[in-house]
Amino acid sequence: MLFSYISNRVPEITDDLYKIDDALKAGFGWDIGAFESWDALGVRRTMNKVLAAGLPVAPWVQEMVQNGNNAFYKTENGRKLYYDIKTKSYQPIPGTGSLILLDNLSDNVVWRNSVCKLHDAGDGVAVLSWNTKMNTIGGEVLEGIQKSVAIAEEKFHGLVLANGGPNFSAGANVGLIFMFAAEQEYDELDMAVRAFQAATMRLRYSSIPVVVAPHGLTLGGGCEICLHADAVQAAAESYIGLVEVGVGLIPGGGGTKELAVRAGDRNIKEDIEVNYLQQLFINVGTAKVSTSAHEAFENFVLRPGYDAISVNTDRRIADAKRRALLLWEQGYTRPATRTDIKVQGRGALGGLLAGVHGMWRGGYISQHDKLIAEKLAHVMCGGDLSAPTTVSEQYLLDLEREAFLSLSGERKTLERLQSILTTGKPLRN
Repeated sequence: MLFSYISNRVPEITDDLYKIDDALKAGFGWDIGAFESWDALGVRRTMNKVLAAGLPVAPWVQEMVQNGNNAFYKTENGRKLYYDIKTKSYQPIPGTGSLILLDNLSDNVVWRNSVCKLHDAGDGVAVLSWNTKMNTIGGEVLEGIQKSVAIAEEKFHGLVLANGGPNFSAGANVGLIFMFAAEQEYDELDMAVRAFQAATMRLRYSSIPVVVAPHGLTLGGGCEICLHADAVQAAAESYIGLVEVGVGLIPGGGGTKELAVRAGDRNIKEDIEVNYLQQLFINVGTAKVSTSAHEAFENFVLRPGYDAISVNTDRRIADAKRRALLLWEQGYTRPATRTDIKVQGRGALGGLLAGVHGMWRGGYISQHDKLIAEKLAHVMCGGDLSAPTTVSEQYLLDLEREAFLSLSGERKTLERLQSILTTGKPLRN
């Protein structure tokens, strides 16, 4: 009934079939339009079934199929074309010339594994995408990041990380973490955390600019990837945050380390010793998620002067590509490895722990929340150091990994992980 109806609305209400699909997606929230659905089912086969059911199909559709055109849309040279009934040929959709959509790059795959694809987006820029449940990050995605950076360094001027679907990434593969922790396979879990840290650090210290283009949910590991990019080109509707505390852990893919680095840099530049660090600690400790890309700036996840916002989600990849090219043209060079990160030690640690203890005594957080917050504070302050000093990134990564592994052995952390996997809801215990 649907396909019979829409075929007869062209040219009654519009001469261009793509406008019907745009109206359905914009007005009714459809993921794909009616003509796109028809394409997915097969135009000729579906038309024959509609006719066999005694329903009319517009003559222009039958003529299109008889002329050997078996799709309403097709992709050529990275552009999506639609069938124009006036010229009986495929024409570019007006206004999409400046857009880069992952579906339109399917013919330009440079490398792939079972979940990742590295696309050639033209002009010397590659785009890495992956397709898992909620775009979560597992071993194959980490492999894809490492391989993509290596290929981009050899053959391209820049690399963009972007995904399709409603969300950029819901974070690390919680099921894998739970399996290793429940079976007490701590060596395997240690290797998994090291692999995640190695992937994010590979992004940070690549010899070509890396730009991440997040949209929708960008949680946990997805946020950590953004934190290590040279620039972030976020869709306006991006919900970014480090939420690992909700499953009884701390950010273990370099996220806690990176916040400590940013706090140290801010302290040096602006002579603010603890206040900025305290705000970052609260944001992670409360699993705060930005309700928009604009709020991500206020929450110190995105950085003024480095990161930017694309109001139109469909423009984020093209904007990210332009940003990567601009960085390259400005003479991008590989950043120097950091060994000069200022950490506060006991001076800030005591204040953070006092605040955590007060929250626990007041009944605002549980005993396990208190333990997690203490581990988080220990890493962000650089450990139990007697005075402010400078440390290396690897030192902070080791502290982060140690805290992550120790929390994964806690029974209440396993309960929180299991709750997320079975009910999809965080557990307060």
